[in-house]
Amino acid sequence: MKKQRVMILGTGPAGLTAAIYAARANLAPLVIEGNEPGGQLTLTTDVENFPGFPEGVMGPELMANMRAQAERFGAQFETGWVTDVDLSKRPFKVTVNDTDVYETESIILSTGASSKRLGIENEIEMTGRGVSTCATCDGFFFRGKKIIVVGGGDSAMEEATFLTKFATEVVLVHRRHELRASKVMQERARNNPKIRFELGMVPELVQHDGQKVTGLLVADATSGEKKTLETDGIFVAIGHLPNTAFLKGQIDLDPVGYVKTIGVTSATNVEGVFACGDVMDSRYRQAITAAGSGCKAALDVEKFLEEVGVHEDSVTV
Repeated sequence: MKKQRVMILGTGPAGLTAAIYAARANLAPLVIEGNEPGGQLTLTTDVENFPGFPEGVMGPELMANMRAQAERFGAQFETGWVTDVDLSKRPFKVTVNDTDVYETESIILSTGASSKRLGIENEIEMTGRGVSTCATCDGFFFRGKKIIVVGGGDSAMEEATFLTKFATEVVLVHRRHELRASKVMQERARNNPKIRFELGMVPELVQHDGQKVTGLLVADATSGEKKTLETDGIFVAIGHLPNTAFLKGQIDLDPVGYVKTIGVTSATNVEGVFACGDVMDSRYRQAITAAGSGCKAALDVEKFLEEVGVHEDSVTV
């Protein structure tokens, strides 16, 4: 059985930053890449709000650079999917791809949260070319454009309101005739002159010209009648799902499934297990905040291993 001091599960900005810091601390972390190496940023074309890139940077390029930096300091990577963990005692057991079993003295959880998708035609293909799941990330690119926001909860109202800073018009599309958002959020959106509502409309197809989004085909939920809503961009705001199914029953999660951390630290209720990035952050969900939390997790792991007396010669890497 392969033994490690530190295993990092996930390779978004949080996991890769944790890998950089842990590797520089001579912890030789093993990083499990998951089925989406690089996380959600690999689906983003231009990243203009990550410090240090005045002209912006391509999402995949940023993630590739982070990975190379971690490798430079000695982080090891394995492509695979964590299928099982045993957190009942240290060393913890981590199973990858149902076959490879590792023992590790500590774990950093950075498996992220996946944006819920509409599941309609062309949605995935046009992500990064007019379809987005993050208004804060991509709203700037739609200055002076017409935008559609799909969703009916508080997050949809918040994103629609935020996008009015850039767009000439924001159309909020929801499949039901009534919104799920709180009254306060609904009123805020309804009182915004740039926002109009298309309720009881079911999204069916993202329309495009081969390069960019041109419209959203919707069907009336009652009559089935179809029509096209012309738009320059579609923001899907129907929530996120933290990638924590494999952790249920072993670690404290909130009702949605996000990992709970203790105070301002990255520590969880399981000693030796730490969490960072979107898997524990349901509020900010930004690359830079994820990276910052990854740094915290690595520093917390380093301190933990020192306190429990786990040194380089006590494990076989």
